Amino acid sequence: MQLPKYPLASSDKLMTFEFISEGPNGLIPKLVRYQPTNLKDIYNLAFGDKDQTTGNIDDTVISNNGDGEKVLATVVATVYAFTDKYPDAWIYAVGSTKSRTRLYRMGIAKYFSEVKEDFEVLGERNNEWETFRINVEYEGFLARRKNNYLCNR
Repeated sequence: MQLPKYPLASSDKLMTFEFISEGPNGLIPKLVRYQPTNLKDIYNLAFGDKDQTTGNIDDTVISNNGDGEKVLATVVATVYAFTDKYPDAWIYAVGSTKSRTRLYRMGIAKYFSEVKEDFEVLGERNNEWETFRINVEYEGFLARRKNNYLCNR
């Protein structure tokens, strides 16, 4: 994805990333966190504004900072960094609301020709997983880096 991205700071294990969204609503700290689940090699991608009091992710705030594409590209950059370090990981993503899940789907669909080169993407419908298809509504997403990326380095 050849879009502008924000500079990232990350933890040593690349499980947490921070960046600052810049726009008409000011400087808004953002967090991306990869959280292990109870399933082997499956990590939840948590994303949202950084609560300045607790340091936790607030995934209910609507920032409207006019930089959605740049924020998306920055989150995607964390996915690449995370899967470079953990190539067997599956990343699970779902929005905190139906409309946010729809935004994730639209983002995947918009750049799907690029995404599918490096990632296997599944969509969840009716508690079943299927290969991601554009213009299909999903309740969640799973993505894993394709193994052939190691051969292309």
